[in-house]
Amino acid sequence: MKKAVEEVDSVVGKTRLVEESDVVNLPYIQAIVKETLRLHPPGPILIREASQACNVNGYDIPEKTRLLINVWAISRDPNHWESPLEFKPERFYSKEGSENVKQVDVRGQHFQLLPFGSGRRVCPGTTLGLQVVHTSLASMLQCFEWKADGTVNMDEGPGLTLPRAHSLVCVPKARHSPMPQ
Repeated sequence: MKKAVEEVDSVVGKTRLVEESDVVNLPYIQAIVKETLRLHPPGPILIREASQACNVNGYDIPEKTRLLINVWAISRDPNHWESPLEFKPERFYSKEGSENVKQVDVRGQHFQLLPFGSGRRVCPGTTLGLQVVHTSLASMLQCFEWKADGTVNMDEGPGLTLPRAHSLVCVPKARHSPMPQ
């Protein structure tokens, strides 16, 4: 979290609030969001229907077959991700942008990371949602120090969106106010 706070402070400063236009200059914040969406996708399963009969890896798929795509498993696949169960935003962070995995996008163009689906059925709110999440995260880090109240347990519970099995309670402490006095 320290690295993210330092990035926000160096890009935005302490005299104004984070703005949407700042997000493009906050690559570590973007990496944190990507890594969060990789480990904890909004919906763990995508449902599709085969528009025509096809064969996938030796399996015959008849036309109109309902297909369940396990996004949760794909985003934790050790064939695509080094240390797939670890939270490592650095896997998406590079000042040079030289490695392929760092260029992986969450908008459905890279099939190892599909938190919002892909193609014509991609979530229509992806762009707005990402902008809000990036800006909100940067703003919360800019204005507050965060401490967990108790232990952090990221076990998942049952449900359509895989909620946390245990509540996460964080206590904010004001860092500074970028609002003019």
